[in-house]
Amino acid sequence: MTDDDVLFLSAAEVTRLLGADAAIASQRAAFTALGTGEADLPGKIMEPSRFDDSVVFAYVSRLSKDTGAVAKFGSVNPGNAAAGLPTVHAVVTALDPGTGRLAAVLDGTAVTTLRTAAGSAVAVDALAVPGRTELALLGSGTQALAHARMIARVREVTALRLWSPDPHRRAAAARTLAAGLGVPVRAADSAEEAVTGASVVAACTLSTTPVVRGAWLAPGCTVVSIGSFEPTRREVDTDVVRRAAAVVVDDPDTAAGHAGPIVDALREGLLTPGGLVPLGEVLTGRRGARTAPDDIVYYNSTGLGIQDAAAAWAVIRAAREAGA
Repeated sequence: MTDDDVLFLSAAEVTRLLGADAAIASQRAAFTALGTGEADLPGKIMEPSRFDDSVVFAYVSRLSKDTGAVAKFGSVNPGNAAAGLPTVHAVVTALDPGTGRLAAVLDGTAVTTLRTAAGSAVAVDALAVPGRTELALLGSGTQALAHARMIARVREVTALRLWSPDPHRRAAAARTLAAGLGVPVRAADSAEEAVTGASVVAACTLSTTPVVRGAWLAPGCTVVSIGSFEPTRREVDTDVVRRAAAVVVDDPDTAAGHAGPIVDALREGLLTPGGLVPLGEVLTGRRGARTAPDDIVYYNSTGLGIQDAAAAWAVIRAAREAGA
């Protein structure tokens, strides 16, 4: 295989080539590039459908001089969850950094699953209290399972409580994670039961009403939310924002326009734009977040094209090395 060959990479190939640690490294590189101002990150497009509850999206970005532009096009289909299917389906294309010719086409669903969970693991590693971790997981779909596995790479997860609305799906997810992680996993009867006492909470839903409430959070808790990616979706209530010593986001401009809880908090005066802390600036030491072990820290991820760019090029390089 040469650099002139166009790569066509299936979901299975993307997953095989991008292991958990490599995925986490790619996301650390993505947010570090944002923190230093070295990445190209145009605004993303998200458009709800007038025909159903799906959302179409398009991202374009470039990580660095030696990695070409990457575009992702796809949709979010909430109804897929009931059928046990990923709610996100997409295709990713990458261009050669020098010539701009097509370099690779990748399954965007696999890229999205890996980069989203790995990005949250980077956030947990930077924001959560070090040491043994009780993890609360809201959701039982593809992203929820991926988050549990990725977070376990950066923290010693000693116990996990999982809640989602369907008792059969949450029980099945709990069995899967218990077998894979080798730690006690309990399917909780309510979101409150799952969250209470947890040191890290990962909300991986498409909920339009809060599934995490600030009143439930233990001192020192770190809350990660990935489902509040448009103004109509709110995985956390305003008390989470109010109690947070720091509100960290993947990108302030994107969060201010897209993330439901952030949009609400800015409108209500609970936050100012300058109060949003970019994760990349935490990683580069330009901004702080947690100042004490008992601080509550809230991280909202809307998802960024630069995450796809970093993950895609990690896969492309691994594929080229494997085919050399």
